[in-house]
Amino acid sequence: MKPTKKIKILFADDHSVVRDGLRALFSSSPKFAIVGEAADGEQAIHLAAKCHPDILLLDITMPKVTGIEATRLIKKSHPDTKVLILTVHEEAEYIREIIMAGANGYVLKTADSKEIFAAVQAVAAGEQFFSPRVSKVIVDEFLKNARPEKANLPPRPSDNQLTKREQELVVLIGDGLSNKEIAQRLHISTYTVKSHVHNILEKLALHTRLQISNYAHTLRAQPQAFSKSNPDNLPLADD
Repeated sequence: MKPTKKIKILFADDHSVVRDGLRALFSSSPKFAIVGEAADGEQAIHLAAKCHPDILLLDITMPKVTGIEATRLIKKSHPDTKVLILTVHEEAEYIREIIMAGANGYVLKTADSKEIFAAVQAVAAGEQFFSPRVSKVIVDEFLKNARPEKANLPPRPSDNQLTKREQELVVLIGDGLSNKEIAQRLHISTYTVKSHVHNILEKLALHTRLQISNYAHTLRAQPQAFSKSNPDNLPLADD
């Protein structure tokens, strides 16, 4: 029987007591291999390039380079490295910025060892993971940005003048398709897809692709939302 490959862990935190705790935690399980420790964002960037971890466990507020900027640089240079944020911050602006920087998950330092292990394994498997309180912040932020002030429904694309093509992209993003897959489906260039996504974000006053996806799922629950701007009855479900 082939032995299970260990998940290579690099963690970065400017507090030595946190690093000590993480070292003890991951050393306690045979599923993980610690390949490095960093005390600031600059060192995290250096070690990520040197050690090639599967998972970089990263705090947000660190000296020299913040976790947000470190995430952005590491994901650009080493896109296969998964970044899992471990922080005390649960404010919407931090969560929004780190998601836009490319983080794969976000766990609060109040999490127990079981949740941290689950988060690392989920992210290593290509999934996203957010602590329950972080997920609530994401949903609340989406609802605040997506709904009109005095309505219980999300803003209608007709109000934001989404074109039929942009409506199609909202649906496909909600289905989980990448820009490349959308381009192939619609027979357009990836550059055109990116341009449409930018326009959608602007018109719906959203900030991330995840918010577009959440918006699409909300529309599936309220199919009348496209009714006025979509006389051809664009399908909102997988057809």
